Amino acid sequence: MNMNIATTPPSPLTTHVLNTAQGVPGVNMTISLHRLNPISSEWYLLTTGKTNDDGRCPGLITKENFIAGVYKMCFETGKYWDALGETCFYPYVEVIFTISDSSQKYHVPLLLSRFSYSTYRGS
Repeated sequence: MNMNIATTPPSPLTTHVLNTAQGVPGVNMTISLHRLNPISSEWYLLTTGKTNDDGRCPGLITKENFIAGVYKMCFETGKYWDALGETCFYPYVEVIFTISDSSQKYHVPLLLSRFSYSTYRGS
């Protein structure tokens, strides 16, 4: 789902990958978005995409499909570092979070180096 930002409707859930080791956006990183089924406790894949030249992945989910629940963003960090000719300690980063009010906007950035990462709820 590598969409053009100009034609993508705004998503209530956004992310931004920043390569803090080099001070650049995390370009061309694959991200998948999943939602937990509360009855079966199974993760369901909602969408996949790749970060753009600014490290963002527009159009992750539509307002209509964004409901309260537990979500997981999976960042394929190993493939990202491989493409840069580097190794890393964390081949994947999975960020799991709870959405209690789907009418709000949520921003979940990933700050990344080869040996560490951090995330937070932004605005």
